[in-house]
Amino acid sequence: MALSKKTKEAFLGPLNANNPVLVQILGICSALAVTVQLKPALVMGISVTIIVALSNVVIALIRKSIPMRIRIIVQLVVVAALVTIVSEVLKAFAYDVAMQLSVYIGLIITNCILMGRLEAFAMTNNVKDSLMDGLGNGLGYAMILVMVAFVRELLGSGKLLGFQVIPQWCYDHGYSNCGMMFMPAMALILVGCVIWAHRSINEENK
Repeated sequence: MALSKKTKEAFLGPLNANNPVLVQILGICSALAVTVQLKPALVMGISVTIIVALSNVVIALIRKSIPMRIRIIVQLVVVAALVTIVSEVLKAFAYDVAMQLSVYIGLIITNCILMGRLEAFAMTNNVKDSLMDGLGNGLGYAMILVMVAFVRELLGSGKLLGFQVIPQWCYDHGYSNCGMMFMPAMALILVGCVIWAHRSINEENK
């Protein structure tokens, strides 16, 4: 079944032109905190994508029966329930990563991207469009986390996902890992560079 223009835009927009991190400047805190290594960044990105998509669907399903004066409370309850489920699943099947992410999984409840999509989109759109919007925003967020974590882990330790990538002969000839990549400031600098590159490319395309 062909997707409408609105549905396609809901999914594709957050991947580029309306990226939640690069354009809306949302979710920056977690981007700084969980991108030291690629594995926790991947898990965090997937978790946020699942939670944003499912919470959008739930709110879109019940939006007409939610009293406006308590809509934020209802949204928080839906998100909290989904975050709890995801947290317990991670502890059951990926305990080490769950411990690495620590409180940041729980803090997804207060993620600006999540609450923003529920309030700005899911409350006024149908289930299909809300699902695509949630997937698009989650993947757009995850994409930035993975990009930053890729650079930080590679240059900081010479590894990716725990596997040695930079060969030993590089170290034998004087190469050394950049310890600054493990500092939060470097995550902020890298995100800034990605934002600059993204906006420059989009301006040229226009």
